[in-house]
Amino acid sequence: MASRRKVWGIKSGSGWGLRGFAAGAGAWTNVKTCFIAGWLTVSFVAVGLQPAPAAGPAANPYALATPPQPLNRIDELVFARLTELGIPPANPSTDPVFLRRAYLDVIGTLPTMEEAREFLLDRNPGKRGELIDRLLERNEFTDYRAMKWCEVLRVKAEFPINLWPNAVQAYHRWIRTGLRDNVPYDRLARELLTANGSNFRVPPVNFFRALQGQEPEALAAAVALTFMGERFDEWPDERRAGMAAFFANVGFKSTAEWKEEIVYFDPGATNANLLAGAREATFPDGAHVWLCADKDPREVFADWLIRSDNPWFARVVANRIWAWLLGRGIVHEPDDFRPDNPSSNPALLDFLAAELVRSHYDLKSLYRLILNSQTYQLASVPASDDPRGEANFAAYPLRRLEAEVLIDALCQVSGTTEKYESPIPEPFTFIPEGTRAIALADGSITSPFLELFGRPPRDTGLMSERNNEPTTAQRLHLLNSSHVQRKLEQSPRLRALVNFRGTPQQVVTRVYLTLLSRFPTQAELQAVQDYLRNGPRQRGAAATDVIWALINSAEFLYRH
Repeated sequence: MASRRKVWGIKSGSGWGLRGFAAGAGAWTNVKTCFIAGWLTVSFVAVGLQPAPAAGPAANPYALATPPQPLNRIDELVFARLTELGIPPANPSTDPVFLRRAYLDVIGTLPTMEEAREFLLDRNPGKRGELIDRLLERNEFTDYRAMKWCEVLRVKAEFPINLWPNAVQAYHRWIRTGLRDNVPYDRLARELLTANGSNFRVPPVNFFRALQGQEPEALAAAVALTFMGERFDEWPDERRAGMAAFFANVGFKSTAEWKEEIVYFDPGATNANLLAGAREATFPDGAHVWLCADKDPREVFADWLIRSDNPWFARVVANRIWAWLLGRGIVHEPDDFRPDNPSSNPALLDFLAAELVRSHYDLKSLYRLILNSQTYQLASVPASDDPRGEANFAAYPLRRLEAEVLIDALCQVSGTTEKYESPIPEPFTFIPEGTRAIALADGSITSPFLELFGRPPRDTGLMSERNNEPTTAQRLHLLNSSHVQRKLEQSPRLRALVNFRGTPQQVVTRVYLTLLSRFPTQAELQAVQDYLRNGPRQRGAAATDVIWALINSAEFLYRH
C-alpha cells in the first residue's frame, strides 16, 4: 500500500504543508503540517516586491538591508535604551511585511488582493504614512478598537457580569461612537466615572453595573484596574479603604422594566455606612480630602484622576495602546503597575504620556505617532539573541492572530460567513449574517471557533484573560476540520480566484496576494504551478489543497 500513497508539499510560510492521498481509500486526508522549528518559528522564503530570481542568495524575507534610522522621538528613546544595553535593533521591515502588519494591527482585517497589489507596486516613498492615515479613518479601526475596549470594560450580557442584552447594546454603541468621533479620553473616563441614570438609557453607568459586586471596594477595584492599571487587591487595607470612600455613595435600584437598573448618587450614604470614616477619603497618591455631603465623591475623584500631572492616568492608557500595537507593554503586564514591576523604558513611557496630554487626550494621534515610528516598523527577525531585546522592543514580536481576527480572515479570503450565538439567550439572540467577529458587541455572543482559539470571557477586565497561546486542538482544527474544509471547498471567492482566465502564474499570484498579501517568489511559483499541472487531482481541487496549505502556514496565522 505504501507505493500507492502520494504525498506532496508546498514550501510556504514556516515549512512544508503536507497532505496525502491514499488511492485505496479513495479520499484525501490531512497528514500533517511540518514546521521547520516548531509551530512558533517563522522561516519565510523571500518576500520581495516581485518574484525572486531563481539563482543567487535569498533576500531576507522580513528586513531591508539598510540599518534602521530614527523617524521620531520614540525611536530616539528606544534606540538609546538599546545602545545602553548593547543590543542592536532589527533592520526595517519590507513593504509586504509592513502592509500586512499595519492592516492587522490597526483594523484587525487583512488587505484585499487589490489593496495589497496597489500598495506593493506604489513607488511613493511616503506610502507607509499615507496607508496609516487611511487605516485610521476606516470603520474597521473603530470596530477593532471597540472590541479591545469592550474587553477592558467587561461588556457582557450574561453571567457573571449580567449587563443583559439591552444594556450591552447601548454600552457598546456608546463606546464605539466615542471612539469613532475621537472623543478625548479624559472626557470618556469622566463620563464613565460620574454618570447617573438607567443602564438602558445612560450607557456609561454600565461601567459600575459590569461588576460582580456593588460594594464600594468592588467599584474602587474596577476603577483602579481600568484607569490606573493597578491590582486593588494587592494594596494595603488603609489604602483600599481610602479610595473606596469615593464610591461609597453609589446607589443601585431596579425599575418596573425588565432587567433595568438605575445607578445614582445616593447622598444618604446607603453604602457609606459600610466604611468607617466615609466622609474622609484618601487619593491613591496619599493625599487626603474631606467630602461634602451635597457633592458626588466620584466627581472629586474624577477631577483628581484626569489632571495632567496624575502619575497614572495618561501613562496607563498610553501603555495599553503600545501593548496592543507591539505585543507587550512598556510596563508589562499593561494592567499591573506597581513599584516592583518597573517600566522597561521610563523615558519612553513619560514621553508617550506627555504627548497624549499635549494632544488633549487624542487617542488616534497616539496611534499615529507609534505607527509612524521606526520601532513599530522594525522587522520581526532580531539582530541579537539577547533575551532583554524583547522587553526593549529590539524587533517586532511574533504573535498569533487573535481568535476574532483569525476567523474574520478565514471568512474574508473564502467569501463565507460565520454564525454567532449565545448559549443563554435572554430574551433572544439575533446576529445578522455577515457580522464580523471584531464587531460583536456582547462577550456572551460566541462560536465554537472563538472559544477554541482563546477569545477572552470579559469577566475581569484583565488583558491576560485572552489566551493567545497555540494548542494542539487549534492546529488540528485548522488542518482537519470540516468547518475549515467547507469554507475552502464551497467558497465562491476562492473558486473565482482559481478559475481566473489567465496564465498559471497569474492564478498563483492572485492566490498569494489574497492570502499572504504579497507576490509569490520564483520558487513558490514553480512549486505551485508544478503541482497544479501534475497533481493527482483536477485543477480546482489541487488549488484548494494549495490554499489549505497556505492557511496552515505560520505566515498566515501570525503577525510578523
